Amino acid sequence: MSVAVSDIKRHTFLEDAQAIIAGTLMIALGINFYTQVGLLTGGTAGIAFLLNYLTSFSFGQIFFVINLPFYWLSIRRIGWEFTLKTFAAVFLVSVFSDITPMFLHLNDINPIYASIAGGFLIGVGFVMLFRHNASLGGLNILARYLFQTRGVPIGKFMMAVDCSVVLMSIFVVDISLIAISVLGAIVLNFMLVMNHKPGRYSVSF
Repeated sequence: MSVAVSDIKRHTFLEDAQAIIAGTLMIALGINFYTQVGLLTGGTAGIAFLLNYLTSFSFGQIFFVINLPFYWLSIRRIGWEFTLKTFAAVFLVSVFSDITPMFLHLNDINPIYASIAGGFLIGVGFVMLFRHNASLGGLNILARYLFQTRGVPIGKFMMAVDCSVVLMSIFVVDISLIAISVLGAIVLNFMLVMNHKPGRYSVSF
């Protein structure tokens, strides 16, 4: 059943702001779980993880820079509101992920626990962003575009992408950590498949 835009109560600026801040804090914490034990994820963040492990640049620095080209697609295909919220979310995740170790020290964490807990944290953070018309840029912009225009479930699309990126990292990290990372990707995208479905939180296009 189609829902008219006028029939949906829009979130206020304060509601959007608190959701984006809370969501990005959760995502940043999940990212730190991953980086502490050398795990990976997929999509644009997965590329940032790989470059972080291979270079002296931080995850936040790399993640912010490699997202820049995707804003063009976002502006042209989705709109300024989504683009600005996404830019804010990417900026906050970049900052929060780099400063979290200043306040929280994860010196001894089991990789499997880090994968599962981190996957849930990032997944919940994603759902919060999606429900407030934002994302973490990169391939998430493409996923959002396909969701809005073709009805392609975000979780299923990102699961395929994420697992592909994780598997391509075989030359960078230990094979056992790749297997654990795949577990994290499944947990993350399970959260999206279960909690973000067409027609539930967005209007028809």
